[in-house]
Amino acid sequence: MIQKVQFITNDFTRPHWENAELACKGGIKWIQLRVKDSHDEDWLKIAEKTQDVCVKYGATFIINDHIEFTQKLLADGVHLGLEDTPTDQARTILGDQYIIGGTANTYEHILKHHQANVDYVGIGPFRFTNTKKKLSPILGVDGYIQLLEKLNQNNINLPLIAIGGIQINDIKHLMQLGLFGIAVSSLITTANDPIKTSESILKETEY
Repeated sequence: MIQKVQFITNDFTRPHWENAELACKGGIKWIQLRVKDSHDEDWLKIAEKTQDVCVKYGATFIINDHIEFTQKLLADGVHLGLEDTPTDQARTILGDQYIIGGTANTYEHILKHHQANVDYVGIGPFRFTNTKKKLSPILGVDGYIQLLEKLNQNNINLPLIAIGGIQINDIKHLMQLGLFGIAVSSLITTANDPIKTSESILKETEY
């Protein structure tokens, strides 16, 4: 089941698995592991520790970018960026037993993911964020409205997840636009109290 709140790990403040555990303690049930610039051996160690956290809390464990690690670890699924393996190829490789999500910035991106039978699409960035190095054009509220209108006109129905610099006071408004949910990263990891922040994020999606 796709969750309304997705936490994407980083190690800006503490190791990936520790941040994942803080999010899970706050009630979040979806962890996407995003590790950059690590050798395979180190990557797998991080992934195994993060997966253990997900098992402990009953959270969905999604791996960013790496189809081969998704299979090796028997993760719940994979999230693929615009420069990663195309989602149609991923579906062919992984079959229907894995969750597949894709990143999008335009209607054309979403359409390709829809044709690839993805389970959800992360749309962004909502605003500027330091979490990602190669940032696509900022969408903002108006960008989301335009995309949602075009999708409705073409009868395309997918769980759409807003991502990119989202703050707590943005969440309710984004959900009211018709988006399925939101993804956050540094909002939790840089918080004074990551557990309480995670709880607050979840409450904002239950408008």
